Amino acid sequence: MNHTNEVIHNLDNIIGFITKGESAFRGYLITDDKKLLASYDESIRNTDSTFSRLKILTIDNLHQQKNLDTLHYLIREKFVWIESVISDFSSTHKILPSLLEGNQQGITKTKNIEAQIAKMKQEERALWLERSKKVSEYSGLIQVLNIASIIIAILLTIYSIVVYNKENKEKLQVSKKADEYKNTLQEQVKELAALNAELLDLRRMEKYLVTGRIARVIAHEVRNPLTNINLACEQLQSEIDNNDSAKMLFTMINRNSERINQLVSDLLNSTRIAELSFSEASVNEILDATLELARDRIELKQIFVVKNYDENVCKISVDVEKLKIAFLNIIVNAVEAMEENGTLEITTDSSNNHCTVKISDNGRGMKKPEMDRLFEPYFTTKEKGNGLGLANTQNIILAHKGSISAESEFGKGTSFTITF
Repeated sequence: MNHTNEVIHNLDNIIGFITKGESAFRGYLITDDKKLLASYDESIRNTDSTFSRLKILTIDNLHQQKNLDTLHYLIREKFVWIESVISDFSSTHKILPSLLEGNQQGITKTKNIEAQIAKMKQEERALWLERSKKVSEYSGLIQVLNIASIIIAILLTIYSIVVYNKENKEKLQVSKKADEYKNTLQEQVKELAALNAELLDLRRMEKYLVTGRIARVIAHEVRNPLTNINLACEQLQSEIDNNDSAKMLFTMINRNSERINQLVSDLLNSTRIAELSFSEASVNEILDATLELARDRIELKQIFVVKNYDENVCKISVDVEKLKIAFLNIIVNAVEAMEENGTLEITTDSSNNHCTVKISDNGRGMKKPEMDRLFEPYFTTKEKGNGLGLANTQNIILAHKGSISAESEFGKGTSFTITF
């Protein structure tokens, strides 16, 4: 999933960089402002850098490498055409009819690039479906084996009863066999439960990756027209008399444009895999530092904090500051969900080569529809919340290759479990 998502993400970035570069190029033709060419040059560099990463990601896929060669040729052809138009315009500083006539040529080149990228993305998704099918087949096989084991255990139990009635002398031996099969069955049930938990994590990860792809598509589709609006607004400002009414309208356009851009940035940040700076640290110490950050809120509501720390909890390699943000989001939500004199319980545990943190409150809890949408961006039950806190928390935990889950009972409270 990560590999497919990274390839598709980089392909989306190439489209974004080319579109950004073309917007800067067209802005230069409209405004004759050479500063816009700096943004165009930066887009070329970003496109080349992203293309190099794609080469590395698909090094073991000969077919995709050939597709990349075709894509590279189309991109070079596109930029060569833009360079020729810039050269012609720079010599005259006028948009001549010949430039307008060549516009269709540029549109055709862009469509060829988009078609090639769409083809590569489709092939990546096909590879992902093939891998997913294998995982599903494996999961189905495990279930069949466990059902067979249950049937065998039932038959053996019946057999043991018959033997017990016929031969009392073998009672202890048969009972021992039944216990052995019972223990085997319990172990298999535990294994099935563990596999089900892994499947839930995979589905949650898939939902997270899909949300990330949707966010990038939204950003791409919103920012491009937003750039054109800003360029057009700047051009109009230079051509229209700056009376009070016009200034107010231009200010309104700029302010709302910045707000839209910020909303898009926040959405992208909540679904983009976080960049981490790892260091060895104790989870207990990180939690103590986080509680210190939330002290004002805790003291204001007179919340009682219970620490059930495992003193032997192992140190783990994490980004301490990012992890503080993740824990703080959960703790602040817990404090806000509780009435005064509520109880916040924090438990740490180190076992089976895993480090586990559990943060529980006795607040209002959540209903099932709320739980189903818990980590979705912009979903919130708070009047003044923006719905990005838990989405960002999930992003940080997944970036650490950890897992996060929640349990809640309406009217009784909520518990979050984070495992590294």
